[in-house]
Amino acid sequence: MRSYHMREGTTTRIAVRYVAFAILSTLANFAVQATVVKIYPSQSLVPSMFAGTAAGFGLKYFLDKRWIFFDRYESHGDELLKIVLYGLFSVVTTVIFWGFEIVFWTVWRSDIAKYAGGAVGLTIGYVSKFALDRKFVFKLEGA
Repeated sequence: MRSYHMREGTTTRIAVRYVAFAILSTLANFAVQATVVKIYPSQSLVPSMFAGTAAGFGLKYFLDKRWIFFDRYESHGDELLKIVLYGLFSVVTTVIFWGFEIVFWTVWRSDIAKYAGGAVGLTIGYVSKFALDRKFVFKLEGA
């Protein structure tokens, strides 16, 4: 296992990067969705959502691997396992996000409540995802 020692100020830089990468991956997702809709107009949202999700996921994985966890490539099998675990944890934390958004909307029936629930869910989801990725995907000591 690799050591994950942080110097003074590094924690803040990592947190800022993590948030920035989440925003970048979301923008990439939306941009790809818009592009797919223009190139391949469809009554179904599935093609654009699938393409956007794949783009956002790939970008976020690469950025997190390189600039958050400082992980190196070891083998095809090891990398595939990391990608699968990273994806699984993405699904789990997305369910947390959606759950809070739905519950807040169901209870208060307003857009403000829905977005507040989404913000709470995203915060919990991203904090959880970071911890899961650190411990199980990139297997850092002290995690």
